[in-house]
Amino acid sequence: MVGIVNVTPDSFSDGGDFFSPDAAVARGRQLVADGADILDIGGESTRPNATPVLVSEEIRRVVPVIRGLRLALPDIPLSIDTVKAPVAEAAIETGAAIVNDVSGLRLDPDMGPLCASSGVGVVLMHSRGAVRDMATYSHAQYTEVTREVVAELRSRVSAARDSGIDDRSVVLDPGIGFSKRTEHSIQLLADLPQIVALGPPILVGVSRKRFIGEITGVTTAADREEGTMAANVVALTLGARLFRVHDVRAARRSLDVAWEILRRTH
Repeated sequence: MVGIVNVTPDSFSDGGDFFSPDAAVARGRQLVADGADILDIGGESTRPNATPVLVSEEIRRVVPVIRGLRLALPDIPLSIDTVKAPVAEAAIETGAAIVNDVSGLRLDPDMGPLCASSGVGVVLMHSRGAVRDMATYSHAQYTEVTREVVAELRSRVSAARDSGIDDRSVVLDPGIGFSKRTEHSIQLLADLPQIVALGPPILVGVSRKRFIGEITGVTTAADREEGTMAANVVALTLGARLFRVHDVRAARRSLDVAWEILRRTH
């Protein structure tokens, strides 16, 4: 279970709620108490048309939080959610053990070699475009969405390997809601076994996403928890094993029950 700690003023669901380091550390402690195994710290929003953040500002946001969480929770792996190698480097030096790159190493040529030399875990997410527009529909043109996403993720795995990243360090994320319309996100979740077949463990990030709101009619992101739980449980049955969520307690409880049932079916 990956708990989200957004150190941003403008994230789509909880922007500004945990913007100060003290609030973010307190949030992380609560998420771990609720059942998080990993904490993912991000200092730049990927919401549609978000304002780009300078490297210096992103470092200023995330490093104190990582430092505080490392001291408060020394046994919990910390992940840095960034597309910028200098931010990742500062985070790794402060104690992050995982780099969650929503561009899948596309946007910064230094990210792959940095991750390889640091020996960190790497989450490669499928997306298209830049940070500013990857969560919009600007690049959501597909003929066969699953086939194309699988092919593009395969190329990201190859890029990671070419950078020297160990295959055992890689996790794949299909990028639900990123450069994808609702029908694309639903189809990818339904076809998750085809992504699982690529080999690396699969992380899904459906928490409070727009597609859930479009299915349920719930316009407020924070009120989409029931839909989030439903999508996560289905993803678990189809092969996902990591789940990036805002509400860890609800996700942990629902997935623990689903897993106890599921593991008796094999």
